[in-house]
Amino acid sequence: MIQDQEIKNQVKQILSLVTQIAPGKSVEVRIPPYAAIQCIDGITHRRGTPTNVVEMTGETLVSLLESPDKWQQLCDSGAILASGTNANLAKLFAQVSKLWNSGVRSENGKQIQAC
Repeated sequence: MIQDQEIKNQVKQILSLVTQIAPGKSVEVRIPPYAAIQCIDGITHRRGTPTNVVEMTGETLVSLLESPDKWQQLCDSGAILASGTNANLAKLFAQVSKLWNSGVRSENGKQIQAC
């Protein structure tokens, strides 16, 4: 249970960084059962299934930040399900990875420096 809570906390911090770097509502990023967000500027999704969806596990999200260059490999293996013309978030996760690995974290909308 502790591991689940740690992953949940990491997922929420990572997704908060994603929304800060790429605000918008054209792509839905789902990390079940932890969270889902909308990001990327463009056509706003309002009802039903979004046209651009990215879904992965919390563990995959954390590993993606360790190796963002593995985006396509993770998509090809089925670890990341990405559909829609704007669902390739490889460049975005490269940016998030740089911030994450430099120690910058987002918590409750505030930027903090990891200890």
